[in-house]
Amino acid sequence: MVVHAADTKCVPYGTVAEGDVLYFVNDSNPAEVKAKGVVSSVYNSYQLSVAESFEMIIRNQDKLRLPDDLFYKMAGKKYLVLIGLRDVEEVQSFLIDSCNDSVSSWSLSA
Repeated sequence: MVVHAADTKCVPYGTVAEGDVLYFVNDSNPAEVKAKGVVSSVYNSYQLSVAESFEMIIRNQDKLRLPDDLFYKMAGKKYLVLIGLRDVEEVQSFLIDSCNDSVSSWSLSA
C-alpha cells in the first residue's frame, strides 16, 4: 500500500482507480521506472481532523510499513489517499520523459 498525504486536495486525489497500473521510480533517478503494480483498492479521504488522520495511518500501518519519519510526516494531514496494490513486480528499468505533464511519478520508500 502507498499513501499520499496533503493539507489540500491535490493529485492523485480522485485520479487513481482500481485496476490502474502504477509505475514506480527510485528517488535517486526519478526518470527511471523500476517497478509496477496493479491498484487493488483506493481510499480518498474526506477532510480529516488531525486525530482522524493519525487513526487512519495507524489502522493501515501494517500495509504501509512507514518508517517513523514518514509516519509523522504523513499522519495529521487533512487529506489522505491510500492505494492498495497487488501483483507488484520489479521491471526491467526504462526511462520516462519527466517533462511530460501527463506523467505523475510516485516513489516507494518502504
